[in-house]
Amino acid sequence: MTFKEIAVKYKYSILLILLFVLIENISFIIEPTFFGKLLDALIDHFYDHEKAEYIYPLVIWIIVYIINVIGGTLHRLFNGIIYSKMYANVATEVVLDSKCREDQFSKMLVRAELVKEYITFFKERLPEVMWQLSATAGAVIALFFYDYRIALVCVTVVIPIAFINNLNRKNVVRLQKDIHDNQEELFNLIESRDSTNITRFYQNTITPKTRIARWNAFGYSSVKILLIVIFIAVLFICVDVDKFTTGRIYSIVAYLWTFIASTDYLPELMESLASVKDLNVRFSTEEKI
Repeated sequence: MTFKEIAVKYKYSILLILLFVLIENISFIIEPTFFGKLLDALIDHFYDHEKAEYIYPLVIWIIVYIINVIGGTLHRLFNGIIYSKMYANVATEVVLDSKCREDQFSKMLVRAELVKEYITFFKERLPEVMWQLSATAGAVIALFFYDYRIALVCVTVVIPIAFINNLNRKNVVRLQKDIHDNQEELFNLIESRDSTNITRFYQNTITPKTRIARWNAFGYSSVKILLIVIFIAVLFICVDVDKFTTGRIYSIVAYLWTFIASTDYLPELMESLASVKDLNVRFSTEEKI
């Protein structure tokens, strides 16, 4: 059963969860703007009690915050309910399909275990993809309203970041294939009770995982070094703070951290994408045989 087949079969359940994820993400991204306005209103109220109005900004910010909490709560609630059932159903189908092809019992068990990687992608990585896209795009768009120069710097940095992570993904795909090849031998080796082969199996998993870790470290460090460009640019742009109120400065910093934090998911996301790609090839090939 491939990724596409699972996505089509359970599309409504997946879309329901992604709707809650989107609500959570959008409310999180716009929240700094309203909190910044609230901060300015409170500061104005402190200095000019009669003219400054802070109740309206406070109510709006509370509403946005509550929407974020509701979206996050429902996302986490349905995550556990839907994906646990999805794993049980898909794993059963994979085992029955493998049984029809008269595969070895050990291979059936391995296939059932590999299905977990699909479910992990839907449950954890897909929301991270949405967060990556919404956080990056949302932060850049928001920064355009504060200072277009900061937004342009972020857009410029996105290009090499995308290149580095695409390079990382291509290399990890090949290494994930090696890991999955080894996994398919596991139960068969345990049944044989040959300690030498079992030791060799676990030793063989070290090399691809080590190489994946190196590529992830390379991608992480390269992206973080590129982000120094943003810090330096913002430092010089914000030296002249005459046009920036306290609330606006808070909002700019919050959006910058949102943009930067979204890159932290990239190494694990690339590894998971590579794993899913190899599983698609593996399951598709078997279905054609």
